[in-house]
Amino acid sequence: MVEATQTKIRRVAVLGASGRMGSEAVKAITDAPDFELVAALGREDSLEKLVETNAEIMVDLTVPSATETNVRFAVEHGVHAVVGTTGWTEERVESLRELLDEHPQVGVLIAPNFALGSILATEFAAKAAPYFESVEIIEIHHPNKVDAPSGTAAHTARQVAAAREEAGLGTSPDATESDPLGSRGGKVEGINVHAVRLRGMVAHQEILLGDPGQLLTIRHDSFDRASFMPGVLLGVRRVAAHPGLSIGLDKYMDL
Repeated sequence: MVEATQTKIRRVAVLGASGRMGSEAVKAITDAPDFELVAALGREDSLEKLVETNAEIMVDLTVPSATETNVRFAVEHGVHAVVGTTGWTEERVESLRELLDEHPQVGVLIAPNFALGSILATEFAAKAAPYFESVEIIEIHHPNKVDAPSGTAAHTARQVAAAREEAGLGTSPDATESDPLGSRGGKVEGINVHAVRLRGMVAHQEILLGDPGQLLTIRHDSFDRASFMPGVLLGVRRVAAHPGLSIGLDKYMDL
């Protein structure tokens, strides 16, 4: 009699477990049959618990000021990391790549967004960008968000800008000569990005692509943080199979 092959149960720790995203992740991982939640760490808890609980994968949903320290600790101790915290500058990313070179068996995913619909919206926008003269991005989030623009909007802008550059397009036309109050928004790789903070919102992105006589709008709305959990679980399931650094959950989605 051949025994059925059993799915390996992966040991997972969640950092930032008391936050809104973290508490949703704790529930999702607890409910998943292929994971065992071995640690749910808050701000005052020691990272040594990752080692004490033999965690294989860490989910970081903390704050920008803590995330780099958390991820470097995980890598140094052979723990894979799925990161949803923003604040990763180019310098921090490059430093992490160098550390991962010393630990080639470890995988790290930095995901600007875990909502699969949002990731697809960015992909659609990058596909459409070479066919339109103008493009701008509006992102809307809750007022407790500490950074602007959002990591998702910045990632979308970079993807769109790369697609436009590859197609030989310049920047969007804009005759503005005076903007002392910054009304035209910030620029990411030459793309104007407008950040809105409103009570009652969660996470929303709108990419506007314009050409003479037409407008294409690509919009994604997350009304509840539960919308991020399928992406979190996808990242946790696949990070070990992708050693090194991956930026964007799209790297795991075969797009």
